Amino acid sequence: MKLATLRDGSRDGRLVVVSRDMTRASGVPHIARTLQAALDDWKHVAPRLQDVAVMLETGAEPTERFHERDALSPLPRAYQWADGSAYVNHVELVRRARGAEMPDSFWDVPLMYQGGSDTFLSPRGPIRMADAAWGIDCEGEVAVIVGDVPMGADLDTCRAAIQLVMLVNDVSLRGLIPAELAKGFGFFQSKPSSAFSPVAVTPDELGDAWDGGKLHLPLEVDLNGKAFGRANAGVDMTFDFPQLIAHAAKTRALCAGTIIGSGTVSNKGPDGDPGKPVSEGGAGYSCIAEIRMIETIASGKPATPFLQFGDSVRIEMKNADGQSIFGAIEQTVEKI
Repeated sequence: MKLATLRDGSRDGRLVVVSRDMTRASGVPHIARTLQAALDDWKHVAPRLQDVAVMLETGAEPTERFHERDALSPLPRAYQWADGSAYVNHVELVRRARGAEMPDSFWDVPLMYQGGSDTFLSPRGPIRMADAAWGIDCEGEVAVIVGDVPMGADLDTCRAAIQLVMLVNDVSLRGLIPAELAKGFGFFQSKPSSAFSPVAVTPDELGDAWDGGKLHLPLEVDLNGKAFGRANAGVDMTFDFPQLIAHAAKTRALCAGTIIGSGTVSNKGPDGDPGKPVSEGGAGYSCIAEIRMIETIASGKPATPFLQFGDSVRIEMKNADGQSIFGAIEQTVEKI
């Protein structure tokens, strides 16, 4: 089934079940007012929501028109947002851009940071920043929402805890990252609010594209209306979602509604090289930092600028029939 959160004047919006073609929705206040409330009692609530989803497809359920522009992020705020970096090719490229070497351990243990989860952007809302010199970048990713996960959970438990899948634009401020990391205390100012796709889906909606830990479909990233990234989210993913969840739960329990991100989807080229732009027949990139690193390798300096005021980003994923699965994150950069 597909779930979304629509604006209603409150912080957390109202939960709706969305039709597979994302044209219609049905409110479910009699089952759960918000997505977090549903996740808190998922065992009992999910079957009831699934019944609504079935009736929605058969025309037996009252509906309203669904517009992606009316949607908030599925969880407008969350108890926890932890973003991994499962695509080690991406890690290697951005570290080279900062002049930092990559330890061998990065291939064995995932990186993860705890992001701000109190104010997620809406999928069609602007990215508002005070200064474009901060190096505004998009990062196209896949994310999962989990149920309760006990501390020290094994991989099977972590796999079973995945309740919903969605997309994310993990906005990064590249100009602020080096100084923050140099202090040895991690990201904060350099990782502002992220935006998630209009719709979150249960894993069964993904069919054969979901193998229990990875989503094997291309992630479409467009900048200013032009194809920028078409990397396959199931390729070159060194750590799958159960591994990322287990990493997060090693020393703490995770509560229902915790969001775990994959990190920037990144594919190597066919010969193990960094890959080529979409315009040259490659899979392209899910963030600007990667192409800037490749340009630096080729010519000694980057040529592609980070996002400027007025630039637009679109992130979407389609199934084998070309239908949008999660709806589109579509944002414009604005000066605050």
